[in-house]
Amino acid sequence: MNVQRVIIADNQPVTAYAIEQLIGSLNSNIKVEHIALYNELAKALKESDLMTAVILDYTLFDFFNQEQLILLAESNHDRAVFLLFSEDLTTVFLRYVLYNTENIGVIFKDAPLEMLKVALQYTIRGEQYVSQHATKVLFQKAYKEEQHKDELTQTERDVLKLIALGKTTKEIAAERYSSINTINSHRKNIFRKLNVNCAHDAIKYALRSGLVEEAEFYI
Repeated sequence: MNVQRVIIADNQPVTAYAIEQLIGSLNSNIKVEHIALYNELAKALKESDLMTAVILDYTLFDFFNQEQLILLAESNHDRAVFLLFSEDLTTVFLRYVLYNTENIGVIFKDAPLEMLKVALQYTIRGEQYVSQHATKVLFQKAYKEEQHKDELTQTERDVLKLIALGKTTKEIAAERYSSINTINSHRKNIFRKLNVNCAHDAIKYALRSGLVEEAEFYI
């Protein structure tokens, strides 16, 4: 379904102006609004039944976290489509957003002009657009994680899962009938192989790679 209005939620005036001009060149009949705050955006979506496209720079807007973005998108899934237009979005953020909703698209601000026009065309038609760059980032990260997974021994994977479940080194040692020194050695090897420096980053890998289900996550 083609959108009837576009909300530009970008606090860079030059960027917002450029997007408005591009939208006008694609469809001069679409109403364009500029919104600077989350509460204003949520209100504008709630109070209108018009099919709306939201062009949003997440990194410059006052979202509390990505869950708030997902909630806003899902609560308006039948009358809004979002296009994230930002300079720097992490792989973890992209994966979380794209895996949890189908009405948020992504394009980076360093994309060529013609690609941005294509992204806007998709969005104006009410369709999700995910740029090749964003897709490449996700696939490359997934490939690296799969390589890491193959490098871990079964024992190391078991220990990593217990770490992710909130077990202390002492508890893991008792559960596996091992010494604390042995478990510490496993921890060091896990961190080295995953190229991380702390348990928190190792746990994020465990969640992403499926070693532990999110519902089991302790911390």
